[in-house]
Amino acid sequence: MTRMAGQAADGVFQAVLFAAIAFNPERQASPLLMAASLAVLFGPYSLVGPLVGTLLDRWDRRLVLLWANVFRALLIVVTAGLLAASLPEPAVLGSALLVMGASRFVASGLSASLPHVTDRDSLVTVNAVFTTLGGFAAIAGLGLAAAVRAAVGGDDAGAAQTMLVGTALALIAAAIAAGFPVRSLGPDAARSPTAAGHRRRRALQLIAATPSVAVVFRAISAHRWAFGMNSLFLLVLANHAGVTTGLQRFLLLVGATAVGAVLAAVTTPVLAHRIGRPQTLATALAVAVAGQVLLLRFDPALSIGAATILGWAGQSVKLCGDVAMQTDIPDESRGEVFAVQDAVFNVAFIVGAAIAAITVPDDGKAVAVVLIGVVLYAAALADALVHRARQ
Repeated sequence: MTRMAGQAADGVFQAVLFAAIAFNPERQASPLLMAASLAVLFGPYSLVGPLVGTLLDRWDRRLVLLWANVFRALLIVVTAGLLAASLPEPAVLGSALLVMGASRFVASGLSASLPHVTDRDSLVTVNAVFTTLGGFAAIAGLGLAAAVRAAVGGDDAGAAQTMLVGTALALIAAAIAAGFPVRSLGPDAARSPTAAGHRRRRALQLIAATPSVAVVFRAISAHRWAFGMNSLFLLVLANHAGVTTGLQRFLLLVGATAVGAVLAAVTTPVLAHRIGRPQTLATALAVAVAGQVLLLRFDPALSIGAATILGWAGQSVKLCGDVAMQTDIPDESRGEVFAVQDAVFNVAFIVGAAIAAITVPDDGKAVAVVLIGVVLYAAALADALVHRARQ
């Protein structure tokens, strides 16, 4: 329930943010400027994320989830206030990206805690169930945001009011987290703060020394890099259709990606059980190559199909990674490793968005960007196949 409430809050917040910045007649912000702002403003959390991850291996994760959600709720209120005051995009995005950083920290805490509420043999299935429920919650949050926005308006004031719905959902997530018994989510024992630097180095060493984790780290990096590029150029394409039509098209793409992620949550455990995790990872990356190639047509209908395919592939890769870290990384370093993963998750997206911002043409038909994505997925596929052959 904590995950569902949190992801519903994410769905509301992200839908409002995209609509308010990219599809708001009062702002008319360039998607290229937004991508540059994302790259500049998202960097700080990506750098400190692995340091913050120390808390997940030292403090009661129940308390971390509780107060991180409260902090997220407060940041959403601040962001809504900045929107209502019609402050410039950098100020709004700076606050919004702190919200997203808090959301990723919560996600790391939930993933690191999962082995404490289920047995090792059930991790793939439980991960998939939670991902499915979380995906539905995010879609519900997106739909709720659209309904509230239609009622209160799409200007800055209306966006601020809609965003406050996310505050309530984040507080619900905090309240649910507070209901867990003390230390029931780990870590198993408190760690000395003087060992934090050593644990961070150990986390990086563990990733490098654990092939099953290292290969998914590289695959996640490739996917997020491609996802950052795709998000930017598809946003530019949508903007060319006008505010209302463009927003509808972009929301369809977001929804299609979410549907793909939900499908991955259903199918990935079946694949992992039948063909094994290494082959499942390779299969997901092969499907991603096909989905990326489909984007070369720059057709709205085909783009929705490609978004569904890439949503499936990306979530399948992420599930393989989560299970690898939950099963192959010891509990005392798991929070650190998940925090490093989040930093990789964010930095790769920033790199992709920055590359697209530089190379995407005015009409959004960025052939070079799509081809770079094909190469990234193909390279990750080759890496996964080599890893599978060594098993």
